[in-house]
Amino acid sequence: MGLFDFLFGKKKDARSAGNPKKGLKRVNIDKRFDLSAGKVGQGSMSKVYRCYDRELGRTVCLKLLDKEKTKTFEARFAGLKKPSEGEVCLALKHDNIVRTYEHGISTSGEPYLVMEWVDGLGLNYLVETRAPQMKGKRINYLCQLCDALQYMHDNKWLHRDLCTRNVMVDKEDVLKLIDFGLTIPYTPEFCVPGNRTGTPDILAPEIIKRKTTDHRVDLFALGVTAYEVLAGGLPWERSVSSEETFRRRLNTKPRTAKELNPKLGDDVSDVLLRAIATDPADRFPTATMFKKALLGLEDNEY
Repeated sequence: MGLFDFLFGKKKDARSAGNPKKGLKRVNIDKRFDLSAGKVGQGSMSKVYRCYDRELGRTVCLKLLDKEKTKTFEARFAGLKKPSEGEVCLALKHDNIVRTYEHGISTSGEPYLVMEWVDGLGLNYLVETRAPQMKGKRINYLCQLCDALQYMHDNKWLHRDLCTRNVMVDKEDVLKLIDFGLTIPYTPEFCVPGNRTGTPDILAPEIIKRKTTDHRVDLFALGVTAYEVLAGGLPWERSVSSEETFRRRLNTKPRTAKELNPKLGDDVSDVLLRAIATDPADRFPTATMFKKALLGLEDNEY
């Protein structure tokens, strides 16, 4: 059965019959994977390892989801046909999206994903350390990210957590969008008001106000990400409290890119301010249009 059929109810199978784990591959993690390289990352709902996959015969990225936290998160979508993170990842096939080989359940009940190992660095690290690698490549990186996001929207997905932390850049300067734990189908029932889940720094005003959402929440997050990449900082100062972050988002004008980095031209500031406009109608309508604006900057060798 295709994922489109699963989402839109053209067929029924064990997943829609009340047992989403039935039929999934069950794996003994310790027997299949050599985890001696150790954990390389940890999120609020998962742990990530660089390890050797004895079955595939290659180094991979293994993501283990916390079964209780995952269950709690999925419960927010009770009554909806929400695909699991593994199902979402297998459906995404794009050069700028991390490749997923398989997903299943461990013998201890943890959902797992086996993905390609991206030999590179996080975009957040490159930004925070002002890495020399970024020089002259910032627009290129952002354009690749635009391509990945446009692909997702064209295929009816919302990422819902696009930020520098969820982007990798490999040694050949190929960008990879990662982490689809909060990704949802781009359908009306998943865009109803109320879901504030996500990284506070990138949440669009309509999410904070608990309004109906659409693909432009991802475009807002893309704009905030572009601020960090081009200007080196966020449009609004980061706060220790998410509620204060939200208050500033709604009541304080964003800083211009030129305020954060005086070397940037007014044209950069104008493009970035449009990308994070409070009213979704004032933003770039698509990721492709944002990419076109970036390529049209007077000096696109930032």
